[in-house]
Amino acid sequence: MAKAKARRRVRDTWKEKSWYTIKTPVNFEDKEIGETPAKDPELLIGRGVEVTMRELTGDFSKQYIKLRFEIDNVAGNVANTKFTGHKTTTDYVRSMIRRGTSRIDASAIVKTKDDRKLKLQVLAVTIRRAKSSQQRFMRKTIEDLLIEAAAEKTFDELVKVCVNGKLASEIYHNAKKIYPLKRVEIIKSKVIK
Repeated sequence: MAKAKARRRVRDTWKEKSWYTIKTPVNFEDKEIGETPAKDPELLIGRGVEVTMRELTGDFSKQYIKLRFEIDNVAGNVANTKFTGHKTTTDYVRSMIRRGTSRIDASAIVKTKDDRKLKLQVLAVTIRRAKSSQQRFMRKTIEDLLIEAAAEKTFDELVKVCVNGKLASEIYHNAKKIYPLKRVEIIKSKVIK
């Protein structure tokens, strides 16, 4: 005779979780960017959140910029974040590059006035195809401009000018003297711990 199998009661862990509101850092105006569930607030620390610039500012023209934040502390039911980097979408980068132009990628690890480090990646697109020697010189110039601009700004100021495009505009106006440029964009930034 077969034994009757004892039924195991499944515990619903979802009901044990609480919801926490995720907020941006103060330099991004302390805005709400979402909610997340967790059983314990300690489990939230280190969790990454990605949000577009359009969601933060309402400016549709900045849809292609994705900001990355990481939860670093929890106060009550509010999870506070810190900025860890940003990037532009690949379709936006592809739309800038055309046949007969040159793509110049430059990256530099920069140090701010308050001793914070960031890795910045810049994309410059020329109007016509540039020689490799001109591209090398342009790359070196852009890297020098990045290091120089970062040294005179605090971390919060640098993040702000990177994300809103002011630093890219500054680089464009200085680098176009070397070779005619169509566009300069800071396509990626990453905070180095």
